[in-house]
Amino acid sequence: MKTDESYLESVKKQFLYYKMLGEKAIGQLEPNQLFVSFNEDTNSIATIVKHISGNMLSRWTDFLTTDGEKEWRNRDAEFENDLSSKEEVLEIWNKGWNYLENALQNLNPEQLTDIIYIRNEGHTVIEAINRQLAHYPYHIGQIVFYAKQLKNSEWNSLSIPKNKSVNYNAEKFAKEKEIKNFTDDELERLK
Repeated sequence: MKTDESYLESVKKQFLYYKMLGEKAIGQLEPNQLFVSFNEDTNSIATIVKHISGNMLSRWTDFLTTDGEKEWRNRDAEFENDLSSKEEVLEIWNKGWNYLENALQNLNPEQLTDIIYIRNEGHTVIEAINRQLAHYPYHIGQIVFYAKQLKNSEWNSLSIPKNKSVNYNAEKFAKEKEIKNFTDDELERLK
């Protein structure tokens, strides 16, 4: 597989991995917990989802041909908590992810060095993808942390459980060396 193709496959798997982490965290919560804010300066999980989705719709709509910060985007409104049900939260979540997935599916390896713009700043397609691959996991980490706080002791770990690193590493090192994406095993584990 060529490097460009390998890169695209890798980022698709990584986005999917973080999507699944967010979904598994959200799935552990009671509907009302999605709307909890600890104080005035924090966003609820529902609000974080609304922001991620708004960003995705803006960035991935006409990804190669228009600025990633669309004129129709109202970023400030993404931080207004106007959602009222878990179904609404998941609908907005899925809408954003669908735009991202469609854009990546329609991307050809030859386009990775094309220049696109976000707020009039030129990025190669690779840079734009990497920018979002840093942005979304940042917020998904917030969702996971927040969900963990809300669930307290009832939390089902989404990564290597506490005090299980030795067992996890023993399993990994008991296998033959192979070249694969780290998400291959993680995606299977999260299913």
